[in-house]
Amino acid sequence: MVINSNNMNELVTALKSLHEETLNNLKSSKAINTLRAYKSDFRDFGAFCAKHGLDSLPTEPKIVSLYLTNLSKNSKMSTLKRRLVSISMVHRLKGHYLDTKHPIIIENLMGIKRINGSIQKGKKPILISHLKSIINVIDEQKINEIKKLRDKTIVLVGFGGGFRRSELISIDHEDLEFIPDGVKITLKRSKTDQFGEGMIKGLPYFSNKPYCPVNNLKKWLELSEIKSGPIFRRFAKGSIITNNRLTDQSVVLIIKNYLNLAGIENKNYSGHSLRSGFATVAAESGADERSIMAMTGHKTTQMVRRYIKEANIFKNNALSKIKI
Repeated sequence: MVINSNNMNELVTALKSLHEETLNNLKSSKAINTLRAYKSDFRDFGAFCAKHGLDSLPTEPKIVSLYLTNLSKNSKMSTLKRRLVSISMVHRLKGHYLDTKHPIIIENLMGIKRINGSIQKGKKPILISHLKSIINVIDEQKINEIKKLRDKTIVLVGFGGGFRRSELISIDHEDLEFIPDGVKITLKRSKTDQFGEGMIKGLPYFSNKPYCPVNNLKKWLELSEIKSGPIFRRFAKGSIITNNRLTDQSVVLIIKNYLNLAGIENKNYSGHSLRSGFATVAAESGADERSIMAMTGHKTTQMVRRYIKEANIFKNNALSKIKI
């Protein structure tokens, strides 16, 4: 078979197109926030390599191991593992192989774990007492009623549905279905649902209306007159609602601001505190791990069992049997 120049050009063009399409598929396999995290982590690794005259792309296990040792001085074990994944993924996306299971990496991580320990101190959960304090302090603020209602709804819906902050701000009016029992909220995609299969969360009415997520959500939608698109939006000057969706960082700032106003030290709280708060309170109230996972969307029991363990730390406590 004779391949002329035209056929060769067509072949090269076709291969280039397939190469570009393959790269797009690889990128699309991960959520945007995940890709952003990979790039951010790899920049830190690249800076370390540049400082010490080492190759970052492609690199080798020995260099990665040195980086992890340096990072371990001021970072948690979970951070080291995430950075390793990020370095590996960037290599894969760029067509390079990196053996992250190499003994020099694995044994180094095991040594770091033994020396530093691996207990992870997560962000504090927002419990019922915190939740009520936040809602009460919002009501006390001298701001427009519409802003109060938006912020209360964010906090109550975020807690009531065990939402991640990225999930919370992604909710559109079209994702809501009000029924006699409460509201159904459809999540089109979440952190652990990379293929967009979606899930539905059901929030029932609370008997205590001031703290009811469904009642507050209804009031917010009525007052804001939002009929489509994002339900949680930014305000322009003069409490004018824009069409712009809130950012996940806005959720963190809202929570921290009201915790501070309520006189609660906010350093160890974050947007995740609503989600962990729901799981902890549900566990304290006797909910089993399956029902908690059905609401939070956790794919494994590891984290949920941690919430349950922490929630039950004073139940059947051996020390309580001792009489002093």
